[in-house]
Amino acid sequence: MKKFTYEARDQASNKIVKSTIQADSETAAARLLIDQGFVPLEVKEQIGDGSFMSRVTGRITTKDRVMFTRQLATLIGAGLPLAQSLHTVMGQTQNKQLQSVVQEIVTSVEGGKTLSESFAAHPKVFNEVFISLISAGELSGTLDDSLQRIAAQQEKDAATASKIKGALTYPLIVLVVIFGVMAFMLFTVVPQVEKLYDDLGKPLPFLTQIMVSSANFLTQFWWLAIIIIAIGIYFLRQYLQTENGIKFKDTFKIKVPLFGKMFQKLYMARFARTGQTLLSTGVSMLDMLNVTSRSINNTLIEESINRAAEKVQGGKALSAALEPEENIDKLVPQMIKIGEQSGRIDEMMGKVAQVYEDELDEEIRTISTAIEPVLMVILAVVAGGMVGAILFPIYSLVNGINI
Repeated sequence: MKKFTYEARDQASNKIVKSTIQADSETAAARLLIDQGFVPLEVKEQIGDGSFMSRVTGRITTKDRVMFTRQLATLIGAGLPLAQSLHTVMGQTQNKQLQSVVQEIVTSVEGGKTLSESFAAHPKVFNEVFISLISAGELSGTLDDSLQRIAAQQEKDAATASKIKGALTYPLIVLVVIFGVMAFMLFTVVPQVEKLYDDLGKPLPFLTQIMVSSANFLTQFWWLAIIIIAIGIYFLRQYLQTENGIKFKDTFKIKVPLFGKMFQKLYMARFARTGQTLLSTGVSMLDMLNVTSRSINNTLIEESINRAAEKVQGGKALSAALEPEENIDKLVPQMIKIGEQSGRIDEMMGKVAQVYEDELDEEIRTISTAIEPVLMVILAVVAGGMVGAILFPIYSLVNGINI
């Protein structure tokens, strides 16, 4: 089936609705809209829709969740009943796994449960922030607005995570190139140098001998090297899943030179943006802190927020509770204090998030600019050192120098 974007007028509420629908043709899509109580204004085939990863792996990607959330918000905002909105979105969803989840949610809602309770039954698909915002939207009667906020939050998180991955990808590629150069020299050039010295009956220089020994070992015992690396990776992964391993990983992220500040800004932006989104929909301060602490994805920051939550519960202001925490950047409590004085903490947390998101973009650009020449120097030193260790002995032989 093809997918079409449409603009239509809801006959019940007279509101204009923009969303997507699946059908065999443009005419069939228009008929479906009419059957659902809409007057089609514009119907266009959507080209290249759907996440590539969702089509290949079947996983529910962020793009799938954002599209689902926005479509549901649009239909609910247009005045359609909740169950009908869910049925409609389910029919438009291409991801089979998400369709199955939505079907269970529809059954749950039609069975009398609230939408937040139905979503909460699928914690691997919908996180605590998602559930809290849905619950707040149900209580305040602004479910469509809450869903739009969720979609915006998910898009920002995905965009930020993509930038971080992009900043980390380039160094990894250069490291792979460095190892590739080393492997090429060890397995192709070094054996030729060894043969040349053997033919001339000359002893190999010390550095060249090390390279020859390394090449011979890896040639004969490559399987052992693979086994050792595989065992090392296995035990490292196991360790990083333990409590101590998780704490070590999270500490490393915010303390590691060059990238530590980047991760710190990421966590501050995530805390502030999530807090702003929750508070603006009516979630209480304590509930906001409890939800954000678990959504940060760093145990050190989580512990700091939890300690602050205990102080807030004891009567302290949020800014005063966050101020002594060393893992919380000082700008956060300072700006929150201004929000407390003006009575608009949610707006101020939004501004805090924007500050850190802008700084994070700048940090990523700075790192990308600075790291390229550094990695190029490392690559040149490694490659040059190996070339020197090979060519200098040959030059010495040609000139009759005893090394």
